Amino acid sequence: MEESEDKAIRKARRKRLTERLEAHRERANLIELELRNYTNDFFRVCIFGSARIKPDDEYYQTTRRLAYLLGMEGIDVLTGGGQGLMEAANIGVLEGRKDAGTKSKSFGLTIQLNRFEQPSEHLDIKYHHRRFSSRLDDFMRLSHAIVATPGGIGTNLELFFAWQLLQLGHMTERPIILLGESFWRGLLDWMQEQQIGRGLVSPGDMRWVHVVNTPEEVMPIILGEYQKFLDRQTAKGS
Repeated sequence: MEESEDKAIRKARRKRLTERLEAHRERANLIELELRNYTNDFFRVCIFGSARIKPDDEYYQTTRRLAYLLGMEGIDVLTGGGQGLMEAANIGVLEGRKDAGTKSKSFGLTIQLNRFEQPSEHLDIKYHHRRFSSRLDDFMRLSHAIVATPGGIGTNLELFFAWQLLQLGHMTERPIILLGESFWRGLLDWMQEQQIGRGLVSPGDMRWVHVVNTPEEVMPIILGEYQKFLDRQTAKGS
């Protein structure tokens, strides 16, 4: 009898906690929707990439160069706020801002990980997250274009999270730019053969993806999106 009562109590408590969690998620969703009205006044490019790549690597220099060009244009850069290619991007945008006299900002969405990632010192604005899921949501909420540079599981997670949100129509249209064809080509060939070939992914789902090798190839894509953004801002103000 006591065991039966204990199960009933646990079941009732589990139900109450589940209901509270659902209510919390709904409130958080409403706050996020309202917050978008106050965080979309500036154009930002989100750059994903490995924390393990060192400054003497060619991809570090390439990423830094890309962020430099974005900083020259007055475009904000958003990263995970860690070391490696994230640091390269955060350094580059500050250098571009300094040389061109723009107002570009260096953003970092940090998270407590392991010894491979410490927060970068090259951030104007830093938001700390305890959970990957909220961090991923903020990447999408705060950005207007996505660049994926070489990385590991975390970079792939961020890439495919963004890709699926676009596939499902859960966020506004934006380009996904894969920087470094030699790094990404194998993945795309596998998707073409195994996923698209088997009907698991639609060919149209590839339309957001651009594969490039240099920062100079990235910039026309980004600047095209930037102009659309400015046009929308002008229309909102008219």
